[in-house]
Amino acid sequence: MKKFLFFLITITSVSVFSQEFSMDMVKGMKPRNIGPAGMSGRVTAIDVVHSDTDIMYVGTASGGLWKSTSGGTRWDPVFDDEVTASIGAVAIQQSNPSVVWVGTGEGNPRNSLNGGYGIYKSLDGGKTWKCMGLEKTRHIHRVIIDPTNPDVVYAAAIGSPWGEHPERGVFKTTDGGKTWNKILF
Repeated sequence: MKKFLFFLITITSVSVFSQEFSMDMVKGMKPRNIGPAGMSGRVTAIDVVHSDTDIMYVGTASGGLWKSTSGGTRWDPVFDDEVTASIGAVAIQQSNPSVVWVGTGEGNPRNSLNGGYGIYKSLDGGKTWKCMGLEKTRHIHRVIIDPTNPDVVYAAAIGSPWGEHPERGVFKTTDGGKTWNKILF
């Protein structure tokens, strides 16, 4: 009797809760690029051009650096040819928005932490990049450009998050990235 009752309830439930679905409802839908959300990792850094807020850069934990010139409607990857896709920081030189600095290596320690390879600088809005040093820091979490002197840049690096690391600290350049000095730690 219990088996029969279970069978009767199951059949009744399936017929009551099942609904028809027509592919005609979704036939007109087309896939679209939604930018950094599509399999490119956690967003770890963002900066916007203050004089033109349609231009923004978004760095991801393992999916590289993305640029939008449409206020976020469309995104294009701009760091795919570099040795790492892990971004920890991005900073736009507001006095000349064509100059963009990127600190590589995710700066949020967790079980899936991705390492980087130094700090990079673009002079042409992300079309080309040059490594400006700090390759052994592994994880640069912040880059700050002095608004009164763009040759002065600070980079905060955690080094290896799992133990002591000589490349952990705050680094400063006064010559646009040619040389770096550790000023803290």
